[in-house]
Amino acid sequence: MLEIVNVTKYYGALAAIRGVSFTARRGEVLGCLGPNGSGKSTTVNIVAGLLDPTSGEVRVDGEDIRRDLFAHRRRIGYVPETPEVYSYLTGPEYLTLVGRLRRIAPDVLEEKIERFLRLFGIYGDRHGRLSGYSKGMRQKILIAAGLLHDPEIVVLDEPSSGLDVGTTLVLKQLIRALAADGKIVLYSSHVLEFVEQVCSSVVILREGRVAASDRIERLEELMNQPSLEQVWRQLALHDDTDEVASGLIEAMRL
Repeated sequence: MLEIVNVTKYYGALAAIRGVSFTARRGEVLGCLGPNGSGKSTTVNIVAGLLDPTSGEVRVDGEDIRRDLFAHRRRIGYVPETPEVYSYLTGPEYLTLVGRLRRIAPDVLEEKIERFLRLFGIYGDRHGRLSGYSKGMRQKILIAAGLLHDPEIVVLDEPSSGLDVGTTLVLKQLIRALAADGKIVLYSSHVLEFVEQVCSSVVILREGRVAASDRIERLEELMNQPSLEQVWRQLALHDDTDEVASGLIEAMRL
């Protein structure tokens, strides 16, 4: 079980998140939602062990991850939103680098890389440098890199960014399969429809605090709303979206 317990993070005098707490269990996909500036990325980076909280704890099976951050990072598979890679490498070279850092046996690593490339439909581009890959192709490489070592916890930050429709459908099934395999999956996204389709529970952040955390159907019931989008509108948005959209149209026509 992954527990985020009363976590606060300051950047100087600015509090990015304050008192954030939620739980993700094995075999489930927990969605993390929030508008820009809500503290979502900070939260994800703290869970992944890339940032230290100012206060509070991240625990796995009851143990604070800061007792052994290296061990925690070994069990984490992290797919960032921005596909920043070593652009002078080919796809297989990049995955080989990641696999070696993960201490995967060379013969096993070679087979894993070939399978990932074939299944993602980019095996034919294996000799090309990443600088020539499209954003979607680079994203596939990052997904493969995050899963190469069979992680215990999978942290996905907008992993569908740049993917075509077919690969997005594969990604949905992949996320469900990861949970069915007993992984802890934290999925951060702005795409409400995607979250509603693959996540069993959701935590909604607003202004650095948890606005809601529960199973999706339970939130819909409690908020008396027919969909996650309506729950999110009520909990996370300050502005009336119809009013803002109308105002933008008026501004355009000036």
